[in-house]
Amino acid sequence: MVNPKRALITGITGQDGSYLAELLLRKNYEVYGLVRRSSSFNTGRVDHLYRDPHEKDVRLKLVYGDLNDASSLNRIIKTIKPEEIYNLGAQSHVRVSFDVPEYTAETVAMGTTRLLEAIRDSGIKTRFYQASSSEMFGKTGVCLQDEKTPFYPRSPYAAAKVYAYWMTVNYREAYGMFACNGILFNHESPRRGETFVTRKITMALARIRHGVQKKLFLGNLEAKRDWGFAGDYVEAMWLMLQQKKPDDYVIATGETHSVREFLQEAFGYAGLKWQNYVKIDKRYFRPTEVDYLHGNSAKAKKILKWKPRVCFKDLVRMMVDADMKMVERELYGKKGKKE
Repeated sequence: MVNPKRALITGITGQDGSYLAELLLRKNYEVYGLVRRSSSFNTGRVDHLYRDPHEKDVRLKLVYGDLNDASSLNRIIKTIKPEEIYNLGAQSHVRVSFDVPEYTAETVAMGTTRLLEAIRDSGIKTRFYQASSSEMFGKTGVCLQDEKTPFYPRSPYAAAKVYAYWMTVNYREAYGMFACNGILFNHESPRRGETFVTRKITMALARIRHGVQKKLFLGNLEAKRDWGFAGDYVEAMWLMLQQKKPDDYVIATGETHSVREFLQEAFGYAGLKWQNYVKIDKRYFRPTEVDYLHGNSAKAKKILKWKPRVCFKDLVRMMVDADMKMVERELYGKKGKKE
């Protein structure tokens, strides 16, 4: 019997990490997830990957470490010897990065550098995926962004991601490492954090629909994004590391929609008029805004044979349905809504 491939995922407890872990386990990988030690153990997104509460799937293991701690990264890589490493860990909230710019840079920029250096120092032949972001394009002025579009970051988060992007390229070229950047445009799901605008909308809608919330406060409704489904996008991550040569790829749907359109689709699906519930709050505006992001993933479609499966409307409805059920469980227990 052939030994399973070993993969290490930083940020495994996040949205992307949980979907990627699912994918790799389906492909019979042995998956290690990097988790920080804290007073609360936030594993809710991956708990379902265990067979039952008493018997954990031996192919999924969580290991303590931190992107801010080089020694832990060195130890983990030398111990596990993973064939693939997916760096998804970060302080990933753009608005919050303005409040904690140094911490954001420490985890996103320097965290990536520590991980790349740990790989180089170990001498292990592994394939590395860096989670780059469409936020790096920022105010680029190009209507359709692809791998050749220049970066113009507009937040501490985006600036840190640009640094991590170029460090990944540098380690690939300087040391011959198999290192790839996935420049992913916005990708959402029912597992998205509730502070991100899409999930903030669908969760508030569910609570409004069930009478436990009256208003939803938002910032810029005119910002346009290229929104896809996270479950589709993690497949692209995996495909990048299966190629003969390492390279960088834009992953996007090729469609762009405003926050206002997301509101219309979500509230309309629930039979409500969003204008009756949404209020604009200046606190949620960014100091520097990114008004328009629209990705061209032609390269990924040609080389990786990847394409998105979930369209914008289905994504919104998937998230609304999931949050409606979640709020029902909160109010009525496991049996759901009372008749």
